[in-house]
Amino acid sequence: MVSRLRWDAALYHPPSPQPAGKRGPKPMKGTRQRSLQGWAERSDTPWETIEVDWYGGKRKLLWVFSRTALWYTPGLPPVALRYVLVCDPEGKLRMEVFFCTDLDATPAQILQWVVMRWSVEVTFEEARAHLGLETQRQWSDQAIARTTPIRLALFSLVTVLAWQLSQGGHIPVPVTAWYRKTEPTFADCLALVRSHLWRARYLVNSTPEAEWMQLPREALELLIHGFPLAA
Repeated sequence: MVSRLRWDAALYHPPSPQPAGKRGPKPMKGTRQRSLQGWAERSDTPWETIEVDWYGGKRKLLWVFSRTALWYTPGLPPVALRYVLVCDPEGKLRMEVFFCTDLDATPAQILQWVVMRWSVEVTFEEARAHLGLETQRQWSDQAIARTTPIRLALFSLVTVLAWQLSQGGHIPVPVTAWYRKTEPTFADCLALVRSHLWRARYLVNSTPEAEWMQLPREALELLIHGFPLAA
């Protein structure tokens, strides 16, 4: 498991071996370690400079400091973890601290896994906003266990269809006066798929009876391109 760690996390050393013949429960933790904030504020903290894969396919130099510890919460057994303090040498990013339950993981590996989380977080956010993930009203655990994978599969299906419709090329990106973006998002993929389905339904298939009305092509194109974005 890799995640962000609280700055006020109670971190301890492993417990010392219990003397032979001593009765009572074995201690779950040893002495408390220096706080994370304390390490961050010290001038003699042994920072290490590493280069990691960063967002946008770039490489970035970072200062890291890593130790192992037992994270203890009253009422729960302690969790062994490796934490990593991360500092930006350029001073553009705030100092952060992450942890990993793999004690043998290196700081570079942990930060690489943290960067990889972004695509997963975006997937859940987009699926929630446009496909209703985690917002379905169901009282049965089995129903939730069924619909959640289906919605995530639908997310992948829409993405693949949009890629095929664009023939691996340009996916239309709408531009407004108050918001501009350079790359397409899932909303644009969903709009492209909806536009294709609606166009195939109303402009390709023949109807058994003549049901038509005069409509300027410009107005029809506006409806076809506008409705998928608003839906």
